[in-house]
Amino acid sequence: MFSRMISSNLRGISLLSKVWSGQSNVLAGKQAEEKMTTILKNKFPNAEIIEVTDISGGCGAMFEVNVIASEFKGLNTVKQHRLINDCLKEEIKDMHGIRIHTGVPFSK
Repeated sequence: MFSRMISSNLRGISLLSKVWSGQSNVLAGKQAEEKMTTILKNKFPNAEIIEVTDISGGCGAMFEVNVIASEFKGLNTVKQHRLINDCLKEEIKDMHGIRIHTGVPFSK
């Protein structure tokens, strides 16, 4: 009986540990979003849209990046994505994945 109580308590501690670490991961994901957004804004100061979203459920393992910038004019999609990859190479090396969407603003 005593060993069951200990086992039950250990599972409870393990569960709490997962909840606490999950909360810190959400903060880490938000901080990573902000950092990458700042990097992209510095690289593409005239961009119409720069969005970085943690799509991993808050753990910071996978992100979606959307950038609409005039700097992409005349570049094919592969070259546009290379520019994003080059900007974020330090951040990307710690990720499991990244989705990149780029484009040129519509002419007015």
